[in-house]
Amino acid sequence: MRVLWNLFLFIQGWTIRGSFPYQLKKCVIIVGPHTSSWDFVVGLAFRSKLRLYHLKYLGKSELFKPPFGFFFRKLGGFPVDRFHKNNMVDQVVNLFHIQESFVLALSPEGTRKPVEKLRTGFYHIALKANVPVVMAGMDFTKKEASFSEPFYLSGDIQSDMEKITAHFASIEGKIPRYGLQHLLDNPPVYHL
Repeated sequence: MRVLWNLFLFIQGWTIRGSFPYQLKKCVIIVGPHTSSWDFVVGLAFRSKLRLYHLKYLGKSELFKPPFGFFFRKLGGFPVDRFHKNNMVDQVVNLFHIQESFVLALSPEGTRKPVEKLRTGFYHIALKANVPVVMAGMDFTKKEASFSEPFYLSGDIQSDMEKITAHFASIEGKIPRYGLQHLLDNPPVYHL
């Protein structure tokens, strides 16, 4: 499969800017902007190309039902019930504590549709687990995947979220109008 994914990326003209922090045994990777189902496909291709088979992600529970649920689990997925509050942050933080190595990828938007503010689950997870955050972008206009330097959240959620928003606002997703540029003009307010 790795050869096929590499061929897919080559034919599509995708490149990589920056490097993945393989030295980190634990971190939260936030991937954005999330504007299309193609994000998952391109993400799988880079997962294979960069040999990130240890990467885990959370997905809506509907994806994990038969007949294809096994496929999403095999790709590192953990089902999440989006409609019931069940202390997901603490469950994921516990995974960071009990695993020797745990790298979790999340979309800060939580949906492919335009958002009025980023979701903060990833923030609470990284802060409580005391693990660094890496921002991974997929720019469909430049055909470029990128990785930021790892950083620890400061605990000043407003400042951290504005930094994250500014980073992703400069990246064009598959559907640019669904991106985060509009959040720079009217920054949402975040609270811990």
